[in-house]
Parts: sequence; C-alpha cells; structure tokens
Amino acid sequence: MLEIHSVAVGYHSLPVLEGVTLDVKPGEIVALIGPNGSGKTTLLRAVNGLIPLFSGWIRVAGKDVRALSIPERARFMAVVPHARRLPQDYTVWQTVFMGRTPYLGWLGRTSARDQEISREALEKAHLTDIAGRYIGELSGGEQQLVLLARALAQDAPVLLLDEPTAHLDLHHQTKVLNLIRKLARERRLAVLLSLHDLNLVAQFSDRVALLGDGKVQRVGRPNEVLNQELLSRVYRVQVQVLPHPTYGTPLILLDGNELAD
Repeated sequence: MLEIHSVAVGYHSLPVLEGVTLDVKPGEIVALIGPNGSGKTTLLRAVNGLIPLFSGWIRVAGKDVRALSIPERARFMAVVPHARRLPQDYTVWQTVFMGRTPYLGWLGRTSARDQEISREALEKAHLTDIAGRYIGELSGGEQQLVLLARALAQDAPVLLLDEPTAHLDLHHQTKVLNLIRKLARERRLAVLLSLHDLNLVAQFSDRVALLGDGKVQRVGRPNEVLNQELLSRVYRVQVQVLPHPTYGTPLILLDGNELAD
C-alpha cells in the first residue's frame, strides 16, 4: 500500500535522511523510532507530500505521491499530526466532519454518505457521547481521539501518525494505540507512526524502522530491532533489553549511563 524507495529528503539543500527504503502493507503497523532529530517527522512529512524529495520515490497504492493533487493525497492518506492545536470553538462533530473535506467538491455539498462515515468515525473512537461538546472543553487525551476520528472520517487506506501518544497519560496511551491496532486489522489500514516510547513500540507495532545518523539503521520485527547493542549505539545511552514477563516482547530498561563519544 505504501512504498518508500531510496528516498533522500531534507530542508533547503541539507539532507536529513538518505537512502530510505521502507514499505507498509495493508493491516500492518510500522513504527518509526530514533533519537530526537533523526528524521521521523521529516519522513512522515515527505510521505504526505509536504516537503520535496532530493531523490527516490514514494508511492501509495501504486501512485507517485508527487503526482497527486492535495485532495487526491487526502483520499489516500490521513494524517494525525503531532501537537496540533484544534479550533477551540468547534464541536467534536464539526471537527470530525472536517475529515470529509477531500470529498465535498467545489460547492462543499455534503451527502448522507458523508454524515454516515463521520458518525462511524465518532463511534470507532468512542466519542459519540461528547459529539456536541466544544474542543476547548476536552482533555488532551480526548482531543487526540478527536484527531484520530477526523483522520478516520477521511476513509483513506493509509494512516500517518506523528507521536500520537505524546503528553497522554497511561490510560489514553493504551486507548489510542489499541484503537489504532484494532482499526488497522479491521479496515486493513497501512499505518506508519512515530513513537518515542520503545516499550509501546514493542507491544503495538508489527515492524520497526530505526532511524539514526541520517539513514535507516535497521528494519524488522520488534525483537529484531529492539536489541541492547543496537539501541545503545544509536541512542548513545546504555539500555538493557529483557523479555516482557507477560507478553514476551522486548522490555527496554534505561541504564542511565551515557556512552562516551
């Protein structure tokens, strides 16, 4: 569904990432991890066509992203951005319904189908009971669910999320990621997301792409990428990786000792 091939991307004339090759299949969650400044958000922005490529190509459903108009991209890819401030005077329903914008046409006419899809998005995100409340009245966790519901209302086959659990408590982190996993399976969405919490990555992702030093250091299943030697080297801090006592997934513990330059 989503193919990234030999991509180099950056800002102005300075590359942030080079030689990135990665794919995301329908029903699969691929997590981007890496230190601050390693290029996770840059790659997501490139996938969404927001910044130009220096080289390589990105395709969604076989179509070159650069050849798609903005409305066409929005029909293929829905985005949940990091730390996006929502309009405080809009209701939850109005905000979620914005996800239908790519389908409304020049006159902005809505259909019964647009209404139905938006209601389904509210139900999937468990927001139906607060559909009439204003965004300014919601907690950070509730607003994150609204962003996710708005993306679902786009009814796109690819879902891009930039740190969807940032600033959320444990309850809302689990709620958001369980919903993403459920939707990926049920709707066969191709999900590419960035996460800082490596233990959440281990628990919720199907594959992991580790970014560092301007390139992809490794791609594989969580137990193939989240290993002690590799994480310690890329993050430049000593970690321990143990099997989770319940799930058997990698459990990453911070040693606290920085590695010498």
